[in-house]
Amino acid sequence: MKKTDKKLDNQIRETLTEVCEVLLEQSSGFEWLTHLVNFNAFPASLKIVCIFENDVQLTQLALSKEDAFIQNLIIHKLLQQGIKVQAKQIVFDSETRCEAQHKGNWAQRLK
Repeated sequence: MKKTDKKLDNQIRETLTEVCEVLLEQSSGFEWLTHLVNFNAFPASLKIVCIFENDVQLTQLALSKEDAFIQNLIIHKLLQQGIKVQAKQIVFDSETRCEAQHKGNWAQRLK
């Protein structure tokens, strides 16, 4: 990883940590989030994954339109850092899906 890529990755991580703290307080069932990126195709390659406890919470998230709130929050916070992402780059997943499909192995699931 180039020095500029590492600096950018740290900036993304710090921004998403702020988002994570907000979501832990405000969003029922939210557990954590992470990001994946290929800096050779940045920013289009940036993918943010928001993890919830179970599928019921993911359904409630969509029904209440809270998913759009979360996407807008992430987009806004990253844009403040000069990083432009689209809503399609932000996805939602659950601990129960990972457990059922990948035996809880997030590294394998996120590949």
